[in-house]
Amino acid sequence: MACTPRTSTLLTIGTALVAVLALLVPMTGTANAAPAPGPLVWSDEFNGAAGTAVDQSKWRFDIGGSGWGNNEQQYYTNSTGNAAMDGAGNLVITARRENPAGYQCHYGTCQYTSARLLTAATFTRAYGRFEARMKLPRGQGIWPAFWMLGNDIGSVGWPNSGEIDIMENIGREPTTVHGTIHGPGYSGAGGIGAGYSNGVFADAFHTFAVDWSPNLIIWYVDGVEYQRRTPADLGGNRWVFDHPFFMIMNVAVGGYWPGYPDASTTFPQSLSVDYVRVYAPPTGGAGGQITGIGGKCVDVAGAGTANGTAVQLYDCNGTAAQSWAWNGDGSVRALGKCMDVAGGATANGTQVQLYDCNGTGAQRWTFNGGQIVNPQSNRCLDATGNSSANGTRLQIWDCAGSANQRWTRSS
Repeated sequence: MACTPRTSTLLTIGTALVAVLALLVPMTGTANAAPAPGPLVWSDEFNGAAGTAVDQSKWRFDIGGSGWGNNEQQYYTNSTGNAAMDGAGNLVITARRENPAGYQCHYGTCQYTSARLLTAATFTRAYGRFEARMKLPRGQGIWPAFWMLGNDIGSVGWPNSGEIDIMENIGREPTTVHGTIHGPGYSGAGGIGAGYSNGVFADAFHTFAVDWSPNLIIWYVDGVEYQRRTPADLGGNRWVFDHPFFMIMNVAVGGYWPGYPDASTTFPQSLSVDYVRVYAPPTGGAGGQITGIGGKCVDVAGAGTANGTAVQLYDCNGTAAQSWAWNGDGSVRALGKCMDVAGGATANGTQVQLYDCNGTGAQRWTFNGGQIVNPQSNRCLDATGNSSANGTRLQIWDCAGSANQRWTRSS
């Protein structure tokens, strides 16, 4: 939701317009289906009694009527009149034409109330599948959204923090939802995204999701992929999506992009949310061998699992110590742990080891034309001394395309 984002402390960051989206993608029978995600790591199923508030250990509220950088008309409250369980397994976020407490907005006395919920203080995460099942509101000037902001927004500001819009809808387009990314040089009206059309989204529940991994974000509606974005789409601008983000759900009223309610708009209007779930990246299955110079395999020394165990070359033997799973978070795993650049260093000659998986840049790898690259250091996995002897330690080194940096994956 390209706007002046604010943290739970109502920190004003900047001003921008909402994205002008370049592509409209219709539902087709040939679209890619979403793969199975990894393990569930966070969820809210909204199973409370009717009229009860959200779980404050999971959600907090942004409050106010500043216009939120988009000339929006609503005043966000933390009232159960604007966000409460319906007793049927849904959270209902309701926009109302009312002002029960004399709220003041940027344009004067507020005309509308609504709610904006976020996890900035309770849950942040980098990578995985972020998914919600929702039934959208309808009407001119109504603007529901499910989106994410980088958790460093308070220090670097928006759009440097990054923004991932999982789902936005504006009332004048009842059959279309949008997914967008915003960052430095591609924020506001320059956001990069696409729209997806498939019936009236206010008529039934639909699932909206992204799969997010290093250098790749994929959008889905009802499990059907309709868009993917990588750094190549940014025209040389900076990719700012490799750190933790928090989630936001809200219903705005009015604004530069959706326009404003008119005589056709009825109130109240509600966004019903069946669940919000976050999954880890896929585990990558059983994995396979990685072979290199001399036909030798990448191997965990002695099949050990202690942190710091050497990653080396050894005769291929089909054991679990040589079975490496490539994961959506960029990690390469064996024996339940990650291939890791020791100490997170980036210098030539830094040894590679097995270590507890922690999501740091020292544990991210890409397979590129037969080379295995650690993007944090921009150096390649390398067999020390150009050797293929059993026990040869692996390290990182400037990428040279030499035989001791050429690898083959199997699965």
